[in-house]
Amino acid sequence: MRTPQAATTLQDPPIPVRAKLVAAWTSVIFLYAYVDIIAFFKPGVVEDILVGKVFEFDVTQTLLTTFLVLMAIPILMVLLSMTLPARANRITNLVVASVQIPYAAFNVVGEPSWTYFYGLGVALEVIIFALILRWAWTWPRTAPSATMATSPDRETVRAQQQA
Repeated sequence: MRTPQAATTLQDPPIPVRAKLVAAWTSVIFLYAYVDIIAFFKPGVVEDILVGKVFEFDVTQTLLTTFLVLMAIPILMVLLSMTLPARANRITNLVVASVQIPYAAFNVVGEPSWTYFYGLGVALEVIIFALILRWAWTWPRTAPSATMATSPDRETVRAQQQA
């Protein structure tokens, strides 16, 4: 017969900064996509698209390429946040998240009758960008050690392994 064990605390290991950043950028992608998809339900949106209008703009190759570039930014940030070296990763996340905040805010400007919908989307995006900025800004540092000063860098080790 088993005796009941005392309640234990769940293990809560720290999440690496890279994983937090990847999760945040992935969340931004989903928000961008779902706000755009849900916006199709606004009266007149589909009809305008069918006649070649998006918002006030004509649907052109330039417009669609611009949309693709804007969506590619958070998509590429998922990859870059996982693969860039720590210093470049931190700087890239700080710069890109800072630039994305005004872009996110722009989405609410032209839609006064849909303030709640776009406002909520922008608010959620800005909260995620604030988290990205916080995590990148407070990226943990390691104290330099004597072995770090004399150890070869990653590229030197790779070159030696390939030789």
